[in-house]
Amino acid sequence: SRVAWNQSHHCRLLAGLVPAQLELCHRNLEVMPSIVRAARRTKSACQKALADMRWNCSSIQRAPSLGPDLLKGTRESAFIYALAAAAVTHSIAQACTLGELPHCSCGPVPSEVPGPGFRWGGCGDNLHYGLQLGAAFADSPLKSSKPRTPALKAMNLHNNAVGRQVLSDSLDIKCKCHGVSGSCSVKTCWKGLPNLDEIASDLKSKYLGAIRVTHRLTGPRKQLVPKEVGVRPVTETDLVYLSNSPDYCTPNPHLGSVGTQDR
Repeated sequence: SRVAWNQSHHCRLLAGLVPAQLELCHRNLEVMPSIVRAARRTKSACQKALADMRWNCSSIQRAPSLGPDLLKGTRESAFIYALAAAAVTHSIAQACTLGELPHCSCGPVPSEVPGPGFRWGGCGDNLHYGLQLGAAFADSPLKSSKPRTPALKAMNLHNNAVGRQVLSDSLDIKCKCHGVSGSCSVKTCWKGLPNLDEIASDLKSKYLGAIRVTHRLTGPRKQLVPKEVGVRPVTETDLVYLSNSPDYCTPNPHLGSVGTQDR
């Protein structure tokens, strides 16, 4: 977090980057503080959202080294991938708004007609630019290497997309009042994103209702479909997982469970 990010060799200081991410770093050095900030916010938002759960996201502190709880296609892995993908997009979109990035600025003025009593103005979050660069960074480790487990690749890409979709759906109208003596005779409004804790809370609900899937040939290609008979089809806002989680009450380092003793 203390790196100046003004020289391309700084990209090599981040552990765990794949070649496509290094290339993106070289071409977009000014975006890297936003990505570092997103990683830090992912950790804190995950631990805050799941503080009262058996699995309380403590293993994320070791990232980018992931333990067994996050490597085997569990619902915990689904939550982390979705939250991290959302965080990167969120951080870049807001950096545009704050004038931190030279290649983007405020989000576009909404095309819909403003409602009574307000006008479009202010500086909206640039979700489009955040989605573009955020997806490139978050998805490239999954797309750039030949996977040993295509099912896990498909799961992680799906959950990345779910995180970005939940973030996109959260874009809402924010307003500022103008008027004499604090009255609200005129409101200036723009489209803005909530803080990441709210996104983490939405994703927690999806984590609790995640669908166990299998990677099966359906028509011309393999798709993620529910493993259990009678479960509704997977949608673009459902988190999915491949493997059941261990019992996080009891310590088991081989499964990535630190237990709940003394908590």
